[in-house]
Amino acid sequence: MNDDGESTSINPHSWTESAHVLWLDQPADVGYSYGQGNDSNEEMISEDAYYFLQAFFKSEQGQKYLTAPLFIVGESYGGHYAPAIAHRIWKGNTNLQAGLATLNLKGLAVGNGLTDPEEQYKWYAEMAFKNSHNNPVISEDTYNMMKKSEPMCTKGIAQCNSGDGMLDSFACQAAFAYCNMALTTPYRATGLNPYDIRKPCGDNPLCYDFSKIEKFMNSDKTKAALHVSDHNPTWQTCNMMINMSFHVDWMKNFAPYVADLLNAGIPSLIYAGDVDFVCNYMGNRAWTLNLDWNHKAEFQAAPEKDWNGGKGLARTSNGLTFLQVFEAGHMVPSDQPLVALQMITKFIHGEEF
Repeated sequence: MNDDGESTSINPHSWTESAHVLWLDQPADVGYSYGQGNDSNEEMISEDAYYFLQAFFKSEQGQKYLTAPLFIVGESYGGHYAPAIAHRIWKGNTNLQAGLATLNLKGLAVGNGLTDPEEQYKWYAEMAFKNSHNNPVISEDTYNMMKKSEPMCTKGIAQCNSGDGMLDSFACQAAFAYCNMALTTPYRATGLNPYDIRKPCGDNPLCYDFSKIEKFMNSDKTKAALHVSDHNPTWQTCNMMINMSFHVDWMKNFAPYVADLLNAGIPSLIYAGDVDFVCNYMGNRAWTLNLDWNHKAEFQAAPEKDWNGGKGLARTSNGLTFLQVFEAGHMVPSDQPLVALQMITKFIHGEEF
Protein backbone atom coordinates (compact mmCIF):
# COMPACT_ATOMS: atom_id res chain seq x y z
CA MET A 1 0.00 0.00 0.00
CA ASN A 2 1.19 3.50 -0.77
CA ASP A 3 1.37 6.14 1.94
CA ASP A 4 -1.95 7.65 0.85
CA GLY A 5 -3.74 4.45 1.87
CA GLU A 6 -5.70 4.59 -1.38
CA SER A 7 -3.40 2.98 -3.93
CA THR A 8 -0.79 0.25 -4.31
CA SER A 9 2.55 -0.31 -6.01
CA ILE A 10 4.10 -3.53 -7.27
CA ASN A 11 6.32 -5.23 -4.67
CA PRO A 12 9.21 -6.81 -6.59
CA HIS A 13 9.91 -9.11 -3.63
CA SER A 14 6.40 -10.41 -3.11
CA TRP A 15 6.22 -14.18 -2.69
CA THR A 16 3.84 -14.14 -5.66
CA GLU A 17 7.03 -13.83 -7.73
CA SER A 18 7.67 -17.52 -6.97
CA ALA A 19 4.26 -19.04 -6.24
CA HIS A 20 0.53 -18.66 -6.35
CA VAL A 21 -0.30 -17.38 -2.87
CA LEU A 22 -3.59 -17.75 -1.02
CA TRP A 23 -3.95 -15.56 2.08
CA LEU A 24 -6.41 -16.90 4.62
CA ASP A 25 -7.92 -14.59 7.26
CA GLN A 26 -8.27 -16.92 10.24
CA PRO A 27 -9.48 -17.68 12.84
CA ALA A 28 -13.04 -16.57 12.06
CA ASP A 29 -13.75 -12.89 12.82
CA VAL A 30 -10.27 -11.57 12.05
CA GLY A 31 -9.53 -9.67 8.85
CA TYR A 32 -12.53 -9.97 6.55
CA SER A 33 -13.50 -13.44 7.78
CA TYR A 34 -16.62 -14.23 9.73
CA GLY A 35 -18.14 -17.26 11.41
CA GLN A 36 -19.80 -18.43 14.56
CA GLY A 37 -17.20 -16.67 16.68
CA ASN A 38 -16.39 -19.74 18.76
CA ASP A 39 -12.90 -20.72 17.55
CA SER A 40 -10.55 -20.94 20.52
CA ASN A 41 -8.08 -23.72 19.77
CA GLU A 42 -6.14 -25.36 16.96
CA GLU A 43 -8.56 -28.27 16.56
CA MET A 44 -11.22 -25.76 15.49
CA ILE A 45 -8.75 -23.72 13.44
CA SER A 46 -7.37 -26.70 11.53
CA GLU A 47 -10.81 -28.18 10.87
CA ASP A 48 -12.06 -24.88 9.46
CA ALA A 49 -8.96 -24.49 7.29
CA TYR A 50 -9.04 -28.09 6.03
CA TYR A 51 -12.62 -27.84 4.82
CA PHE A 52 -12.01 -24.36 3.43
CA LEU A 53 -9.16 -25.77 1.32
CA GLN A 54 -11.34 -28.68 0.21
CA ALA A 55 -13.97 -26.18 -0.96
CA PHE A 56 -11.39 -23.93 -2.60
CA PHE A 57 -9.84 -26.74 -4.63
CA LYS A 58 -13.30 -27.82 -5.81
CA SER A 59 -14.26 -24.29 -6.83
CA GLU A 60 -14.08 -22.93 -10.36
CA GLN A 61 -11.17 -20.70 -9.36
CA GLY A 62 -9.28 -23.26 -7.32
CA GLN A 63 -9.65 -26.60 -9.08
CA LYS A 64 -6.83 -25.91 -11.53
CA TYR A 65 -4.40 -25.73 -8.57
CA LEU A 66 -5.38 -29.04 -6.96
CA THR A 67 -2.31 -30.92 -8.18
CA ALA A 68 0.13 -28.04 -7.57
CA PRO A 69 2.52 -28.45 -4.59
CA LEU A 70 0.86 -27.05 -1.46
CA PHE A 71 2.91 -25.35 1.25
CA ILE A 72 1.39 -24.15 4.52
CA VAL A 73 3.18 -21.06 5.82
CA GLY A 74 2.57 -18.91 8.88
CA GLU A 75 4.37 -16.52 11.20
CA SER A 76 4.13 -15.50 14.86
CA TYR A 77 1.05 -17.30 16.25
CA GLY A 78 1.27 -19.14 12.95
CA GLY A 79 3.71 -21.29 14.92
CA HIS A 80 0.49 -22.82 16.24
CA TYR A 81 -1.74 -22.36 13.19
CA ALA A 82 0.53 -23.60 10.41
CA PRO A 83 1.63 -26.91 12.02
CA ALA A 84 -1.96 -27.61 13.09
CA ILE A 85 -3.37 -26.96 9.61
CA ALA A 86 -0.62 -28.90 7.84
CA HIS A 87 -1.06 -31.78 10.30
CA ARG A 88 -4.81 -31.84 9.67
CA ILE A 89 -4.20 -32.00 5.91
CA TRP A 90 -1.74 -34.86 6.39
CA LYS A 91 -4.22 -36.76 8.57
CA GLY A 92 -6.97 -36.11 6.04
CA ASN A 93 -4.80 -37.50 3.27
CA THR A 94 -3.89 -40.64 5.22
CA ASN A 95 -7.53 -41.38 6.07
CA LEU A 96 -9.36 -39.81 3.15
CA GLN A 97 -13.09 -39.47 3.63
CA ALA A 98 -15.56 -40.00 0.80
CA GLY A 99 -16.12 -36.92 -1.32
CA LEU A 100 -12.89 -35.22 -0.25
CA ALA A 101 -9.75 -34.63 -2.31
CA THR A 102 -6.18 -35.56 -1.52
CA LEU A 103 -4.33 -32.28 -1.00
CA ASN A 104 -0.80 -32.16 -2.42
CA LEU A 105 0.94 -31.15 0.82
CA LYS A 106 4.65 -30.62 0.16
CA GLY A 107 5.93 -28.55 3.05
CA LEU A 108 5.49 -26.42 6.15
CA ALA A 109 7.21 -23.13 6.96
CA VAL A 110 7.01 -21.01 10.12
CA GLY A 111 8.63 -17.62 10.62
CA ASN A 112 9.36 -16.23 14.10
CA GLY A 113 6.65 -18.48 15.45
CA LEU A 114 5.43 -19.65 18.84
CA THR A 115 5.47 -23.43 18.49
CA ASP A 116 6.97 -25.01 21.65
CA PRO A 117 6.34 -22.53 24.50
CA GLU A 118 7.93 -24.71 27.20
CA GLU A 119 11.25 -24.48 25.39
CA GLN A 120 10.88 -21.00 23.94
CA TYR A 121 10.03 -19.22 27.19
CA LYS A 122 13.43 -20.31 28.55
CA TRP A 123 15.11 -17.95 26.11
CA TYR A 124 13.51 -14.59 26.83
CA ALA A 125 16.08 -13.66 29.46
CA GLU A 126 18.91 -14.75 27.15
CA MET A 127 17.57 -12.76 24.22
CA ALA A 128 17.22 -9.64 26.33
CA PHE A 129 20.71 -9.91 27.84
CA LYS A 130 22.90 -12.07 25.59
CA ASN A 131 21.54 -11.65 22.06
CA SER A 132 23.46 -12.00 18.81
CA HIS A 133 23.92 -8.22 18.54
CA ASN A 134 25.70 -8.05 21.92
CA ASN A 135 23.07 -5.53 22.93
CA PRO A 136 21.87 -6.16 26.50
CA VAL A 137 18.60 -4.26 26.89
CA ILE A 138 17.99 -5.20 30.54
CA SER A 139 20.19 -5.04 33.62
CA GLU A 140 22.00 -8.06 35.00
CA ASP A 141 19.73 -7.96 38.06
CA THR A 142 16.66 -8.12 35.83
CA TYR A 143 18.24 -10.95 33.87
CA ASN A 144 18.85 -12.94 37.07
CA MET A 145 15.28 -12.29 38.22
CA MET A 146 13.92 -13.57 34.92
CA LYS A 147 16.11 -16.68 35.07
CA LYS A 148 14.79 -17.49 38.55
CA SER A 149 11.24 -17.35 37.17
CA GLU A 150 11.86 -19.89 34.41
CA PRO A 151 11.36 -23.14 36.42
CA MET A 152 7.90 -22.15 37.67
CA CYS A 153 6.96 -20.95 34.21
CA THR A 154 8.02 -24.13 32.43
CA LYS A 155 6.39 -26.27 35.11
CA GLY A 156 3.10 -24.50 34.44
CA ILE A 157 3.45 -24.94 30.68
CA ALA A 158 4.18 -28.65 31.16
CA GLN A 159 0.99 -28.98 33.23
CA CYS A 160 -0.93 -27.14 30.51
CA ASN A 161 0.22 -29.74 27.97
CA SER A 162 -0.36 -32.81 30.15
CA GLY A 163 -4.01 -33.33 29.17
CA ASP A 164 -7.29 -31.74 28.18
CA GLY A 165 -9.20 -31.60 31.47
CA MET A 166 -10.48 -28.55 33.32
CA LEU A 167 -7.45 -28.60 35.62
CA ASP A 168 -5.12 -28.44 32.64
CA SER A 169 -7.20 -25.65 31.10
CA PHE A 170 -6.75 -23.66 34.30
CA ALA A 171 -3.02 -24.46 34.21
CA CYS A 172 -2.83 -23.06 30.67
CA GLN A 173 -4.38 -19.76 31.74
CA ALA A 174 -2.22 -19.61 34.88
CA ALA A 175 0.93 -20.30 32.86
CA PHE A 176 -0.02 -17.63 30.33
CA ALA A 177 -0.44 -15.03 33.08
CA TYR A 178 2.64 -15.95 35.13
CA CYS A 179 5.10 -16.55 32.30
CA ASN A 180 4.28 -13.36 30.45
CA MET A 181 4.38 -11.27 33.61
CA ALA A 182 7.73 -12.75 34.67
CA LEU A 183 9.48 -13.14 31.32
CA THR A 184 8.10 -10.64 28.81
CA THR A 185 6.94 -7.71 30.97
CA PRO A 186 10.52 -6.78 32.05
CA TYR A 187 11.43 -6.35 28.40
CA ARG A 188 8.32 -4.33 27.60
CA ALA A 189 9.17 -2.05 30.53
CA THR A 190 12.25 -0.91 28.59
CA GLY A 191 10.03 0.78 26.01
CA LEU A 192 11.75 -1.10 23.19
CA ASN A 193 9.92 -2.72 20.32
CA PRO A 194 9.28 -6.41 21.21
CA TYR A 195 9.41 -7.20 17.49
CA ASP A 196 12.79 -5.52 16.95
CA ILE A 197 15.24 -4.95 19.79
CA ARG A 198 16.96 -2.19 17.79
CA LYS A 199 13.95 0.15 17.86
CA PRO A 200 11.78 1.96 20.39
CA CYS A 201 8.12 0.95 20.46
CA GLY A 202 6.72 4.47 20.40
CA ASP A 203 3.15 5.41 21.24
CA ASN A 204 1.36 2.83 19.08
CA PRO A 205 0.34 -0.25 21.11
CA LEU A 206 1.51 -2.49 18.23
CA CYS A 207 4.76 -0.47 17.82
CA TYR A 208 4.04 0.09 14.12
CA ASP A 209 1.73 2.44 12.23
CA PHE A 210 -0.75 0.37 10.24
CA SER A 211 -3.12 3.25 9.50
CA LYS A 212 -2.51 3.28 5.73
CA ILE A 213 -3.22 -0.45 5.60
CA GLU A 214 -6.44 -0.09 7.60
CA LYS A 215 -7.54 2.77 5.36
CA PHE A 216 -6.91 0.73 2.20
CA MET A 217 -8.50 -2.47 3.50
CA ASN A 218 -11.63 -0.66 4.67
CA SER A 219 -12.23 1.36 1.51
CA ASP A 220 -15.40 0.52 -0.41
CA LYS A 221 -13.32 0.15 -3.58
CA THR A 222 -11.08 -2.50 -2.02
CA LYS A 223 -14.00 -4.42 -0.54
CA ALA A 224 -15.82 -4.44 -3.85
CA ALA A 225 -12.71 -5.71 -5.68
CA LEU A 226 -12.30 -8.51 -3.14
CA HIS A 227 -16.03 -9.38 -3.07
CA VAL A 228 -16.18 -8.72 0.67
CA SER A 229 -19.72 -8.98 1.96
CA ASP A 230 -21.38 -6.98 4.71
CA HIS A 231 -20.97 -9.78 7.29
CA ASN A 232 -17.76 -8.26 8.68
CA PRO A 233 -17.47 -4.72 7.33
CA THR A 234 -14.51 -3.50 9.42
CA TRP A 235 -10.99 -4.82 8.83
CA GLN A 236 -8.82 -4.47 11.94
CA THR A 237 -5.07 -4.79 12.38
CA CYS A 238 -5.58 -6.62 15.68
CA ASN A 239 -8.74 -8.02 17.26
CA MET A 240 -8.07 -8.25 20.99
CA MET A 241 -11.32 -10.13 21.71
CA ILE A 242 -10.13 -12.97 19.48
CA ASN A 243 -6.69 -12.70 21.04
CA MET A 244 -8.13 -13.17 24.53
CA SER A 245 -10.18 -16.20 23.49
CA PHE A 246 -6.92 -17.98 22.58
CA HIS A 247 -5.17 -17.48 25.92
CA VAL A 248 -6.00 -21.08 26.92
CA ASP A 249 -4.42 -22.23 23.65
CA TRP A 250 -1.30 -20.02 23.90
CA MET A 251 0.93 -22.42 25.84
CA LYS A 252 0.03 -25.53 23.85
CA ASN A 253 2.93 -27.33 22.17
CA PHE A 254 2.75 -27.97 18.42
CA ALA A 255 6.28 -29.26 17.94
CA PRO A 256 5.01 -32.89 17.92
CA TYR A 257 2.89 -32.01 14.88
CA VAL A 258 6.05 -30.85 13.09
CA ALA A 259 7.73 -34.12 14.08
CA ASP A 260 4.85 -36.15 12.61
CA LEU A 261 5.11 -34.27 9.33
CA LEU A 262 8.89 -34.67 9.15
CA ASN A 263 8.62 -38.38 9.91
CA ALA A 264 6.13 -38.62 7.03
CA GLY A 265 8.67 -37.03 4.67
CA ILE A 266 7.12 -33.55 4.59
CA PRO A 267 9.89 -30.91 4.85
CA SER A 268 9.73 -28.07 7.39
CA LEU A 269 11.49 -24.70 7.35
CA ILE A 270 11.64 -22.87 10.68
CA TYR A 271 13.11 -19.40 10.19
CA ALA A 272 13.60 -16.44 12.50
CA GLY A 273 14.79 -12.88 12.18
CA ASP A 274 17.47 -12.44 14.82
CA VAL A 275 16.44 -9.07 16.31
CA ASP A 276 12.92 -10.18 17.23
CA PHE A 277 12.35 -10.57 20.97
CA VAL A 278 8.83 -11.97 21.22
CA CYS A 279 9.40 -15.13 19.11
CA ASN A 280 13.16 -14.96 19.07
CA TYR A 281 15.67 -16.99 17.11
CA MET A 282 17.23 -18.45 20.26
CA GLY A 283 14.01 -20.12 21.37
CA ASN A 284 13.16 -21.27 17.87
CA ARG A 285 16.62 -22.75 17.36
CA ALA A 286 16.37 -24.49 20.74
CA TRP A 287 13.06 -26.23 20.07
CA THR A 288 14.18 -27.47 16.65
CA LEU A 289 17.31 -28.95 18.27
CA ASN A 290 15.15 -30.46 21.02
CA LEU A 291 12.52 -31.84 18.62
CA ASP A 292 11.87 -35.56 19.10
CA TRP A 293 11.77 -37.07 15.59
CA ASN A 294 13.40 -39.86 13.60
CA HIS A 295 16.47 -37.83 12.62
CA LYS A 296 16.97 -35.80 15.80
CA ALA A 297 20.58 -36.89 16.28
CA GLU A 298 21.50 -36.14 12.66
CA PHE A 299 19.92 -32.68 12.84
CA GLN A 300 21.74 -31.92 16.10
CA ALA A 301 25.02 -33.06 14.55
CA ALA A 302 24.54 -30.99 11.39
CA PRO A 303 26.72 -27.86 11.27
CA GLU A 304 25.40 -24.33 11.22
CA LYS A 305 26.49 -22.95 7.87
CA ASP A 306 26.62 -19.51 6.32
CA TRP A 307 23.58 -18.96 4.15
CA ASN A 308 23.24 -16.71 1.13
CA GLY A 309 26.56 -14.91 1.45
CA GLY A 310 26.25 -13.64 4.99
CA LYS A 311 22.48 -13.23 5.10
CA GLY A 312 21.96 -15.90 7.74
CA LEU A 313 22.93 -19.17 9.41
CA ALA A 314 21.31 -22.46 8.40
CA ARG A 315 21.22 -25.90 9.95
CA THR A 316 19.53 -28.58 7.85
CA SER A 317 19.13 -32.35 7.83
CA ASN A 318 16.60 -34.85 6.49
CA GLY A 319 13.96 -32.27 5.63
CA LEU A 320 14.23 -29.98 8.66
CA THR A 321 15.89 -26.58 8.28
CA PHE A 322 16.39 -23.91 10.91
CA LEU A 323 17.41 -20.55 9.46
CA GLN A 324 18.55 -17.54 11.47
CA VAL A 325 18.02 -14.48 9.29
CA PHE A 326 20.40 -11.63 10.07
CA GLU A 327 19.20 -8.06 10.59
CA ALA A 328 15.51 -8.96 10.56
CA GLY A 329 12.88 -8.68 13.25
CA HIS A 330 9.56 -10.42 13.78
CA MET A 331 8.43 -9.79 10.20
CA VAL A 332 11.28 -11.07 8.04
CA PRO A 333 9.64 -10.26 4.66
CA SER A 334 9.17 -6.66 5.80
CA ASP A 335 12.71 -6.16 7.13
CA GLN A 336 14.58 -8.26 4.55
CA PRO A 337 12.24 -8.58 1.55
CA LEU A 338 14.76 -9.84 -1.02
CA VAL A 339 16.29 -12.32 1.43
CA ALA A 340 12.83 -13.59 2.39
CA LEU A 341 11.89 -14.15 -1.25
CA GLN A 342 15.15 -16.01 -1.89
CA MET A 343 14.50 -18.12 1.21
CA ILE A 344 10.94 -19.18 0.35
CA THR A 345 11.87 -19.77 -3.30
CA LYS A 346 14.69 -22.10 -2.30
CA PHE A 347 12.39 -23.96 0.10
CA ILE A 348 9.47 -24.53 -2.27
CA HIS A 349 11.84 -25.76 -4.98
CA GLY A 350 13.41 -28.27 -2.59
CA GLU A 351 16.89 -26.77 -2.85
CA GLU A 352 19.53 -27.21 -0.14
CA PHE A 353 20.11 -24.42 2.37
